[in-house]
Amino acid sequence: MADYNPILTAPYGANKKDRRVGRGSSSGRGSTAGRGNKGQQSRSGGKVYIGFEGGQMPLFRRIAQRGFSNYPFKKEYACVNVADINAKYSDGETVNKETLAAKGLLKGANPLVKILGNGEITKKLSFNVDKISASAKDKIEKAGGSVTLTAEKKD
Repeated sequence: MADYNPILTAPYGANKKDRRVGRGSSSGRGSTAGRGNKGQQSRSGGKVYIGFEGGQMPLFRRIAQRGFSNYPFKKEYACVNVADINAKYSDGETVNKETLAAKGLLKGANPLVKILGNGEITKKLSFNVDKISASAKDKIEKAGGSVTLTAEKKD
């Protein structure tokens, strides 16, 4: 190619040759190939896992795990503001998981939905969601809308 084409060619310095090690002493990376002398890291296959302390009991196993972790039971909510709902919905529609996903306000497989009160709402909408903030509920009811919370399943 005679001319530089930014679409077809990479800029200068973007593509560099790999450093070839173990190719003789004059190459600068000969004999030990940059691995130093002896020891586990100089050998092929000589790797250790993260946190390995040379056979000493690792820190993450020395420290006791105490108490309760709620992590396996936590619930994550997808938050949607009333301003976004006001922009996407027309008067008299129902706001639920399906319609929120269809209008592009929800992403993900099947999240729990919480409505937040950021912004204003002027349309009369009926909400069927998992959770709602007090300010959002107040704004929706002032606009003439209704709110019903979906009952959570108890295991």
